[in-house]
Amino acid sequence: MSEDWQTKYGPRRVRRDPPTLEEAIFAAVGITDDLEQQAEIASALMGLPYEDVLTEVKKTARTSVRSATRVITGDQGAQRAVVVERRVVRRFGNDKRTGT
Repeated sequence: MSEDWQTKYGPRRVRRDPPTLEEAIFAAVGITDDLEQQAEIASALMGLPYEDVLTEVKKTARTSVRSATRVITGDQGAQRAVVVERRVVRRFGNDKRTGT
């Protein structure tokens, strides 16, 4: 699955690899939340049978449920967002000014 073409520096080649099953499932998860539709999308990307991909999608869904995100809650249980910003301070080499 490669294309060759000639340049003034010699032949060039681009390698085109199909996605792995994990990459196809990751892409399908980003598109929809339904497991069956995820399996259809991933099987279409990979060219694999739907049933084989569905089992892998279900395995991936089980492991992702275990790793829940953490939410910061206040005293009364209300959720709040925490924003961390980084300020860049520019310091110049001639900060010490002498003279008049």
